[in-house]
Amino acid sequence: MKLKVLNGKPEMQVSDAAFGREFNEALVHQVVTAYRAAGRAGTKAQKTRAEVRGGGRKPHAQKGTGQARAGSNRSPIWVGGGRTFAAKPRDFAQKVNRKMYQGAMRSMLSSLRARIGCASPRTSRSRPARRASSSTS
Repeated sequence: MKLKVLNGKPEMQVSDAAFGREFNEALVHQVVTAYRAAGRAGTKAQKTRAEVRGGGRKPHAQKGTGQARAGSNRSPIWVGGGRTFAAKPRDFAQKVNRKMYQGAMRSMLSSLRARIGCASPRTSRSRPARRASSSTS
């Protein structure tokens, strides 16, 4: 397959295997999702009832107070208690097979070539005009 080049050369020979594929939306979505998930920090942390400080003795007697039974004031239903299912630091990375990654890249290159129609990703489009900053004193 031959592509036109923007920098003055007449044409450039490229592989049909890399630039002549159909766009596989599901594959590209999976690879992009895995890439973005791997960028997550995963540092969120909360305390469970066992990790919250205090709560070692019963807050009041089991019977005779009129209160509901309670074994600890760090129970999740108490103010100041721990979370029931506390979030812990974790890794969000997903495994992407090498051939799946390569296939997604080829699919994206083919789509880019179909949209732009040239070998260079830079086009002759000018940058959008910026508003002049007005200084009011």
